[in-house]
Amino acid sequence: MLNFLNPPAAPPPFSRYSQMVSAPANYRWLHISGQVGCDRQHKAAQGFDAQAALAWSNLVACLEADGMTVHDLVKVNVILTRTSDVPASRVARDRVLAGAQPASTLIVVSSLAHADWLIEVEGIAASAA
Repeated sequence: MLNFLNPPAAPPPFSRYSQMVSAPANYRWLHISGQVGCDRQHKAAQGFDAQAALAWSNLVACLEADGMTVHDLVKVNVILTRTSDVPASRVARDRVLAGAQPASTLIVVSSLAHADWLIEVEGIAASAA
């Protein structure tokens, strides 16, 4: 079972995530590449909210393909191109994570690999072997 921790010597999380997550030695690991707000034909969704929903949906599809759920996520990295999208990003994340609180990093960069992309989400998950 994953152990989600917020140690008292570290500052509490700024939103819904854990400062650290540990997994037992016998767990199997899944590393998920960055998922963007594109459909299966590589068409980018229009607007941040639509891209965020699709990026998270793509991440969940990767989890489910290996028999995992959002509750198996140990760490997520969210990469945005605009600071103004941080609040909407947190709403999209919380909607998909459904109470799961993996460790999390949020990064704002000047651009992603394609100029139309506004968000990229990657994850690491672990579950019992």
